Amino acid sequence: MPRVIIIGGGFGGLYAARALRRVPVDVTIVDRRNHHVFQPLLYQVAMAALSPGDIASPIRWILRRDRHVEVLLGEVDRIDAAARLVHLTDGAQLSYDFLIVAAGATHAYFGHDEWHRFAPGLKTLEDALDIRRRVLLAFERAERETDPEKRRALLTFAIVGGGPTGVELAGALAEIAKQSLARNFRHFDPGSAKIVLIEGGPSLLATFPEKLRRAARHDLERLGVQVRTDTVVTEVVPGSVQARDWQLRAETILWAAGVAASPLGRTLGVPVDRAGRVLVNPDLTIPGQSNVFVIGDLASLNGEDGKPLPGVAQVAIQMGTHAAHNISRAIEGQPLRPFQYHDYGNMATIGRASAVADLHWAQFTGAIGWLAWLFIHLINLIGFRNRLVVLVHWTWAYFTYQRAIRLITGENTTAP
Repeated sequence: MPRVIIIGGGFGGLYAARALRRVPVDVTIVDRRNHHVFQPLLYQVAMAALSPGDIASPIRWILRRDRHVEVLLGEVDRIDAAARLVHLTDGAQLSYDFLIVAAGATHAYFGHDEWHRFAPGLKTLEDALDIRRRVLLAFERAERETDPEKRRALLTFAIVGGGPTGVELAGALAEIAKQSLARNFRHFDPGSAKIVLIEGGPSLLATFPEKLRRAARHDLERLGVQVRTDTVVTEVVPGSVQARDWQLRAETILWAAGVAASPLGRTLGVPVDRAGRVLVNPDLTIPGQSNVFVIGDLASLNGEDGKPLPGVAQVAIQMGTHAAHNISRAIEGQPLRPFQYHDYGNMATIGRASAVADLHWAQFTGAIGWLAWLFIHLINLIGFRNRLVVLVHWTWAYFTYQRAIRLITGENTTAP
């Protein structure tokens, strides 16, 4: 049978493998991690609401019933499309008849990669645990600090980027300070923490309708978050974030401002955009290679509005399914079909009983938007066990105002 290699076990790769269940092919998924992560809920791990295992599942377990699918733990170094070979970093080579590249994306610091050390982003479970550690340590260090200025800096949190991730981090962090940690410390009030959300554009949630943007900002400010728009960050150093004519002293800086495509895209030898995303054909293949499909965050394809499709889960899922269907058509000798994206809307949660949801046919804010957000994320979470555990955590948190996983872990639990 033809051999299909899928690089990446994220949304795109996983749904591609599922869509190939009844296609006469052998499928190999290669990922440098053994688990699939439900990325929309990563911020809840970072903000001590959920454990890593609540939003992640082993890829082997997810695909355990698909006998024609094998899962390999390995990191891809480069792709030789002409020779139909995938080269791994350990020297191994994998040949293929069809290739689906769903390698995803990482953080983008706009030419300042050195900022990563001082302002971590949120893309993996490791990132989430690092952020959780930094946030909780800031409060612990503030408890021992006697200098008012140093304590003020420890209790100042800067979040760069006003998209859904930045908004959700800011709202959750405000709830931690004002609710979850209330009466937990003896020498300061956690509610005095200062959370600043910094956005370079004119508004938060730029892809949302104006009404929802205003609602999100209003709810954030109601929680005590200070929102700064039209503020382009020019420098990040230890304990400080700077913009033109403005500087903020903050010991904890989190990055949610941009993404850069996996460097694997450049090894394909085809054009890429400024972010490193591969400029794919309408059928998701690459120029000159009708058996190589690039999907998800690594693919650059314009939607019906002429703008590149966003790097969100629903795009990756639909692309993965479509690539699998096109492979099935290619095996049958049928022409490949162009990809058509169906936009089911955008959502972002701000805090307890507060969210914005744009479903196109309707727009919701406040508690109704929050319930819609809860329902949609819960049913899309992979695994019944994870759905049940997350539902229990959310229910407990709603009635107790507490965060269940306030653990500081890592090699050094006393320093950032």
